[in-house]
Formats: sequence, structure tokens, C-alpha cells
Amino acid sequence: MEKKTKLVEEEDGCYYYDYGGYGDGVVDDEGRATELRPMALSRPHTQAFHLAWMSLFACFFAAFAAPPILPAMRPALVLAPSDASAAAVASLSATLVGRLAMGPACDLLGPRRASGVASLVCALALALAAVFASSPAGFVALRFVAGLSLANFVANQHWMSRIFAPSAVGLANAVAAGWANVGSAAAQVVMPVAYDAVVLRLGVPVTVAWRVTYLLPCAMLVTTGLAVLAFPYDLPGGGGGRCPGGGGGRRRSFWAVVRGGVGDYRAWLLGLTYGHCYGVELIMENVAADFFRRRFRLPMEAAGAAAACFGAMNAVARPAGGVASDEVARRFGMRGRLWALWAVQSAGAALCVLVGRMGAAEAPSLAATVAVMVACAAFVQAASGLTFGIVPFVCKRSLGVVSGMTASGGAVGAIVTNRLFFSGSRYTVEEAISCTGITSLLCTLPVALVHFRRQGGMFCGPSATIDGDGDVDDDDDYMLLK
Repeated sequence: MEKKTKLVEEEDGCYYYDYGGYGDGVVDDEGRATELRPMALSRPHTQAFHLAWMSLFACFFAAFAAPPILPAMRPALVLAPSDASAAAVASLSATLVGRLAMGPACDLLGPRRASGVASLVCALALALAAVFASSPAGFVALRFVAGLSLANFVANQHWMSRIFAPSAVGLANAVAAGWANVGSAAAQVVMPVAYDAVVLRLGVPVTVAWRVTYLLPCAMLVTTGLAVLAFPYDLPGGGGGRCPGGGGGRRRSFWAVVRGGVGDYRAWLLGLTYGHCYGVELIMENVAADFFRRRFRLPMEAAGAAAACFGAMNAVARPAGGVASDEVARRFGMRGRLWALWAVQSAGAALCVLVGRMGAAEAPSLAATVAVMVACAAFVQAASGLTFGIVPFVCKRSLGVVSGMTASGGAVGAIVTNRLFFSGSRYTVEEAISCTGITSLLCTLPVALVHFRRQGGMFCGPSATIDGDGDVDDDDDYMLLK
């Protein structure tokens, strides 16, 4: 039976939790959970975990609500074929901007408040865009606003990295993000059904029905945003205590936080590699429904269901990446995490090439193409989980910035890939998908350059124990795994 914690108030309105009732091993000396137990609902760590992934689930649903009902939006907004590509770039650009801003916001304000406010602001902006959009420019604005909501991914990963100890952080990050990413698959299935219900059961004219359908993602954002803000604390602490709104400890200046992350080359390399695992996922979730509609001549609902298979794999694939990251770390240390990331992401890239080749066949098989796409999704999403099994050890003093840089890399990779291969008529969609896989193979190689002074890299062993200022290296916390 779960024992309850006591919320103890100290001076200056700060709080900490008394974990004495749990016994040894449940939390470490900083109050971080040493294992992920999703059914232990009385624990503050578990409550925060569920709020974080559900809030991000709503964001993914909102961000990918348009592609599955695009056939209904085209006549209402007079969209040309090129407008869909421009809107996808707008959505990805908004994700990039939002994630870069969210990193410092989490370090300075705390991930809970940053996440809740972002959800509410995006809900309001999305509702206004859905009401007033009447042209291709309005459609681009709608996708841009929806893309901003994905900034909450940074808050999600930052929150999990703070409340789970190194022995469980890979799994916690991966499960929270994996379950949340299923929101994109849910949108592929639910939005066409909701649209049909609005038209057929409510009798709303087809030119207005898509606007009414957008009430669903807006309501989800408002509900989860208010729930996150109502949660009374950010970071469950141990004996030291935490303040409800921030990250605990002494306050740091904005620029000191930013410099800590931007100045670490490992954050840039992980952003590059993440741009070609999560970036591949973003590309596929934007083009898959249209790919199945055109290549296999499927109706809107069936194409959405086929495309949803890619996003649905997040429920198991990304958590599997987190499990693998923590497991290889116990056996081989940080070098195991890096080797696993390289191997899994390379396999996903190769399968992406195969998806494009199968789609380009003279008489492609729908079942075989979906099966290979699902296998590609499994490896690509597991690679995303493996990446964020490494991120928390890069620079703990600027964890939010590093998380934001890495997460933004996913958007950058998708934007560049979209502009290179999916814009214009130079490549068919099938050729563009294969080119995406080849690019991912090449951009996974820099994982070999990531090095931790106390733990080494893929090909090099440890180089130092103490940094130049006499402080313990930032990845010293990783030793808790031993």
C-alpha cells in the first residue's frame, strides 16, 4: 500500500516533501524518484509525470489536427497544393522558435508554469486563427500557431529530468514523450471522425464545419493547461526544499543560463542528430496522410488511419528507447547510451529509405508499405527516446537550454528536409522520403563526436575528472548509476 508524503512549508513560501514514510531507495537524497511507477498515484512524482504527458498529448493533437482534414479545408480556404507545404514549414518554424524560448523559460521560471501558460496562450491563439482564417495566409497562420504548442515538449522533458534520478531518467523522459506523441496519431484518427460528426449530425455547412471541429484541440489545450497550473509545485525536493514556481536553489541570470547550454558543443551535436530522428517523424506525420490518399487512393478516414500507425508507435517505441538507454548504461556506461543511439537511428534511417522505394514501386502493396513504415517508426522513435536518455547529463546547470536546443534540432531538421526534398516538383513524395532516410544516415554519424570527460565517448575513454575551475564535471551525476 502506498504511503503518503507530507508537504512541509519552510520560510519564503518554499516547500519540500518528507519522504520518510517510503523507506530507502524510493527517492535519492535530492528527492528524485529512483524508478518510474505510473500506477503509484499518491506520489507527487507520478502525479507530475501524468500531468506532463497529458498536457503534451494535447499539444501534439493540436499541432497535427489540420493534415487529416486537409481535403475539407482546401475548398473552404481556396488552398493550392503548394499551400500545404508552406503551412507545414510554418508549423515547424513555430516549433523551432517556441522550443528555443521554452528552454530558458524552464530554467528561470520552472517547467510547470512555463508549460501551463504556453498551453493556454496557444489555445486562445488557435481559436482566433480558426475563427478568422479565410485564405491560404490564414491557413498558414493556423498551422504556425498550432506548431507553437509543441514548445511544451521542452517543459515536459525538463520536468521529468528534474524529478527522476539518473537510474530512471531515460525511461521517464521516453515514456512521457512517447505517450504524449501519440497525440499526433490520435489527431489523424479523431479529427476526420469529428468533422464528419459536425457535418452529418449537427448539420453544419461544410465551409464552416472544420472551424467547429477545431474546438476539440482548443478545449484539450485549455483543460490540460489549467490542470498543470493548478498543480501546486514544480520539482518535488528532498531535505533542501523547493519553491513552488521555480527550479530551487539560487537564482541565475538569463544570460548565464543561456551561455551554459549554448557553449556546450554536445548540445549542438545532439540537436543535429535529433533533427534526423524526430525530424523524420515530423516529416512523416505531415506527409503520410496525403501520401496514402494519393498513392493508394484511400478516402480521408482510411488514409488518416494508415498515417496514424506511424505516430501510434510512440506509445511503445519511444519508451523502449528509454529502457534501452538506461539498461545499456548500467552495463556499459555512457558509451553504451551513445552506441545504442547510433545503431538504432541508423536502422530507422535505412528503413525510411526502404519506405520510399516501396512507395515508388509500379504496383505498391498497401499492407507491405504500412508494415515497413511501422518498423521505421519504431526505430526512429526509439532513437528519440535514446537521445533524451543522454540530454540530462550534458549540462545540468542549463538543462532547459540544452533540452530546448536538442528539441529545436528536430524542428530544424524537419524544416531543412522539407525545403530540400518536399517543396516544389523536383522530387516525388516517394523519392523525397528516400532522400530523407539517406540524409538521416549521414547526420547520425556525429554521435561519435559526443564525449563526456568522466565517461568517455563511442571510441574514446574518460579524459578528466575535474574541470578547469576545480568543479566536478557536469556529468558527475551520472556516477549515481554505478
